[in-house]
Amino acid sequence: MDTRDAIAKAREMGLDLVEIAPTAKPPVCKLIDYGKFLYEQKKKAHEAKKKQVTVQVKEIKFRPGTDDHDYDYRMENARKWLTDGDKVRAAIAFRGREMTHRELGAKILKKLTVDLADLADVEVYPKMEGYQMFTIFIPKKAKMEKKPEKKKDLGESGKAAADVKNETTETKKEAADNNEAAPVKAKVESAEPKKKTALKNKPSAEPAIKSAEAVKES
Repeated sequence: MDTRDAIAKAREMGLDLVEIAPTAKPPVCKLIDYGKFLYEQKKKAHEAKKKQVTVQVKEIKFRPGTDDHDYDYRMENARKWLTDGDKVRAAIAFRGREMTHRELGAKILKKLTVDLADLADVEVYPKMEGYQMFTIFIPKKAKMEKKPEKKKDLGESGKAAADVKNETTETKKEAADNNEAAPVKAKVESAEPKKKTALKNKPSAEPAIKSAEAVKES
């Protein structure tokens, strides 16, 4: 269809002529509401961004003379971040004459690599960048710990309520059994009076016999 004809058709229908695939041969256009089209595109982009998982890079810093307590504290923070799925950048900052003792920084990073080996892989091996020596760790997907679900604790009040509920259920069950047995018993008892009434109303055969004997004698 010619472009002019398509524009005229869109105006007749109260819509817009929108080029959907400009790189296609021939280009693909649609007669749609352009405002609604932009809204749907924006909504799709928002949903995609909402589902996207963002990985942050957390940083811990050391000095060549960092003591064991400070090292352990920073190492525990690194383990926590790796467990949450973030990357960790460990940096050693050198000042002045400390640049002549780079082996001290390499020793700290090597120890950190060993301590984090169960949770992380090395993405960037130790290297110098200005006055810093750094390395980057990424979490192991297979080793990421899953947060355990907290089980609801009923407590004493919850347990007591559960016991009361069980007792109520048992009581209802016994009552239902008694109700089923009661009609049968009543039916049997009601049948006995009917039987006695029938025997009482049954005509006696003795008067008939006596009347027959009297006729014979006469």
